[in-house]
Amino acid sequence: MRTNDVKRYFQFALIVLAGGSIFPLIYLRTNYQETILDVFGITLPQLNIILSALGIAYVVGYFPSGWLADRFSAKKLLSISLLGVGLGGIWFAQVPSYPYMIAIFCVWGIFSVLTFWSAHIKLVKLISKKEEEGRLFGILDGGKGVVEAVLASIAVAIFSAVLGSSTAIGDKTDALVSVIYMYSLVLIVVSILIMIFVNVDEPSAEEKVNENEGKKESNLSLEAFKKVFANRLVILLGFIIFMAYIVAWTVYYVGGFLQTNIGISASAVGTVTVVMLWMRPIGGTLGGFLGDKFGKSFILTISLILATVALFVTALLPSGLPHMYFYILILLIGLGVYSIRGLYWSLLGDCNIDKEVLGLSIGFVSLIGYLPDIVLPLVVSGLMSTFGDSGGYNAYFIFSGVAGIAAIIFTVMFGIKTKKNMTVTQEDETASL
Repeated sequence: MRTNDVKRYFQFALIVLAGGSIFPLIYLRTNYQETILDVFGITLPQLNIILSALGIAYVVGYFPSGWLADRFSAKKLLSISLLGVGLGGIWFAQVPSYPYMIAIFCVWGIFSVLTFWSAHIKLVKLISKKEEEGRLFGILDGGKGVVEAVLASIAVAIFSAVLGSSTAIGDKTDALVSVIYMYSLVLIVVSILIMIFVNVDEPSAEEKVNENEGKKESNLSLEAFKKVFANRLVILLGFIIFMAYIVAWTVYYVGGFLQTNIGISASAVGTVTVVMLWMRPIGGTLGGFLGDKFGKSFILTISLILATVALFVTALLPSGLPHMYFYILILLIGLGVYSIRGLYWSLLGDCNIDKEVLGLSIGFVSLIGYLPDIVLPLVVSGLMSTFGDSGGYNAYFIFSGVAGIAAIIFTVMFGIKTKKNMTVTQEDETASL
């Protein structure tokens, strides 16, 4: 392996580390919800309000995050983001009151999306060669899962060691604060590593036009927006991710489905969902490599078909069948979903995006693609209210399967359009010879 490639892959590994370490602190409630409620003295509705504030910060930040990634150094934005979330964690570790908690989560929303999201995807796009985009984006998502799993294991070990067998609120506070400090320290260290070692970056748009008048800058900005909105492949990619993300969301509900509908014990559900989580590095990496070999949109279509069929079968099978059938189906859903998540961003390379609007395009696609974060909780609540818990899970999986069919159609359209564009380009090159 050439020195150049070693350097590229090392920088890529740091970006994976950044992507896998920035969100676990923000979503600490996943493993420590009851402890957070006790330590901070808040109710579950108050915690949901805090998370709603976080969601609003996300949605507001996606599109302008692309604009920032085009105007400023992506690696500096990444480093600042990690540092900002880490310092926010140190503030969080002081166990502040409820209003300050809302402020902290809003700060986290800004630093994890506005300054981070498009910048980290743009850096991966800049680091990857055309023939390896599928595998690098696949490894990006799978690698994030590995980093999150490793950090979560360390966090559990720290929490258990500090808490021991105590149930006292003071000991719970010490244990939770120790976990928060661990995550914060990791973020600050990774921030420094990114700043020192990552150098695959473009001159910012600001540096390119710093001698131009403000008026000309405005015109260039308007032209940039026109370029993004005029690119049909970018818009189509937004729709693909929107529908595919609905399918991907089902992994958060398979545990409830197994316990409520199939009658599996909580400990067995925990085992199945942990095994499913390990489908993330397997599905993401495998999907990425296959995408580079056989075509990214083709393998994404196959992954969508796998997840969609598994969702329909899971929802429609009689619940009295042996549990093993459902274990296999859940693992197939996990494999398909994580392959999908590893592949859809790799389609960026087929969108013919000018480098100067790459970040803006990522922000626009993210704005469309991740809208389900707002919509789906309402959909799930509505289905549960209408069909009851058991029927609600089945209805939700069917709803997600329908979204999967739409995602398949959009992905096939994307593949046809990119092939057509490639043919036209080749004909133009032949004519010019």
